[in-house]
Amino acid sequence: MKIDLKNLTIRKASDALKRGDFTVRELAQAYLDEIKKRNPSVNAYLEIYDDILAQADEAQKFVGENFLAGIPIALKDNLLIKGKKVQSASKILDGYVAPYDATAIEKLKKEHVVFIGRANMDEFAMGGSTENSAFGVTKNPHDESRVAGGSSGGSVAAVAMDGALGALGSDTGGSVRQPASFCGVVGLKPTYGSVSRHGLMAMGSSLDVIGPIGKTVDDVEILFNAIKGKDIFDSTSIDTPEKLVKQPKKIGVPKGMLSGAGLDKAVVETFNAGLEKFKSLGFEIVEVDMPNLSYALAVYYVIMPAEVSTNLARFDGVKYGLHKDGANSIDDYFETRAAGFGAEARRRIMLGAYVLSSGYYDAYYGKATAVRELIKSDFAKAFEKVDLIATPTAPTPSFKIGEKMSDPVAMYLADIFTVTANLAGIPAISLPFGEKTEGGKYLPIGIQLMARHGEETALFVAGKKLLGEVEY
Repeated sequence: MKIDLKNLTIRKASDALKRGDFTVRELAQAYLDEIKKRNPSVNAYLEIYDDILAQADEAQKFVGENFLAGIPIALKDNLLIKGKKVQSASKILDGYVAPYDATAIEKLKKEHVVFIGRANMDEFAMGGSTENSAFGVTKNPHDESRVAGGSSGGSVAAVAMDGALGALGSDTGGSVRQPASFCGVVGLKPTYGSVSRHGLMAMGSSLDVIGPIGKTVDDVEILFNAIKGKDIFDSTSIDTPEKLVKQPKKIGVPKGMLSGAGLDKAVVETFNAGLEKFKSLGFEIVEVDMPNLSYALAVYYVIMPAEVSTNLARFDGVKYGLHKDGANSIDDYFETRAAGFGAEARRRIMLGAYVLSSGYYDAYYGKATAVRELIKSDFAKAFEKVDLIATPTAPTPSFKIGEKMSDPVAMYLADIFTVTANLAGIPAISLPFGEKTEGGKYLPIGIQLMARHGEETALFVAGKKLLGEVEY
């Protein structure tokens, strides 16, 4: 039978499998057929696993017992799955095979999902366009002349091109939400610590969080509930409340947020239309004063490279991955890292080493961490007045491939609305709400909602209302 992948959701697929409308093998094969058609040009996947149909046959035994049994999932190439290659889209981890499962993967294995393959990304999650992958750019499925976003561009594109029902990415400064906005799907950045980072290749340890991607808010909620929870292997992990603390009623909009340069007119129009829709649904829109948000991008691009330089020091060509011979052991190290890391990774490593160096630590890193606390305080005060905070997800729709590669600062500005949630450790979601038509192509636009620490459910409730989803 022909399976309608375009309109399929995780919930619909699970129900259809239980009814026997199709088997897990037939579902997996339908996705493999679609990937064969779309992936050569989109480049969402770096590898399609060779045991998918075997996984499907095993998952079939658990249909009806596990809600996610048989659901095809894509994985960002920085999540460890035992016995599979994983290399964060970097040459420096050439040939590396994961020796254990990430905790999030282990939880999904217990649900008997079907892992389709590893998805493309910016090298070590450094970028906002997936143009920094060592294996080529991931293209936007809606317009292949444009980027899918990043750094989880492959994971998001896999869902958007009907190459997976859901996906996992990682979000350090918007790496799930921004590509979700560019590709017209739902992307969640959970509360920091709510999903274990064990088995996630670290970029910025105080910022990173694994986030689910899906076509609907309901799909994302299902995946989040499957992977969340405290983990003995991650000391920063936490348990989050199961129930909504209170029904969200007030949505805050940061004062002066839409007055900055570089905002696309269609993004502003979409955001204002979203606020009007919320009003019609009974929400109150309140302006909130958050004076330190203007420093967020600068703070992020000091703290994140500092953590990158520390985390990537482990890749030395000695223990695993790429190795290049030099004149001596120190030269081996320099040769390996020069050949293994791309330009953006080297840029951030050097910037991070600089802001942590003697004589500059207090001037840069020390001040950035102090301002980070002020940003957290801004959110705490705002959440005394409102239940949610709304912003655009990104200042523009998807941009052309190569358009910003020569100007790193312009690329970094794509994170201007998303980095704040990572700095504060709060949950945030990108919801597909608008579009812009350019050159005859449909370019999706997203709206971002942020909630109090641990209140993902408030995001799900408001998101379902905005998108007109049925509450289950």
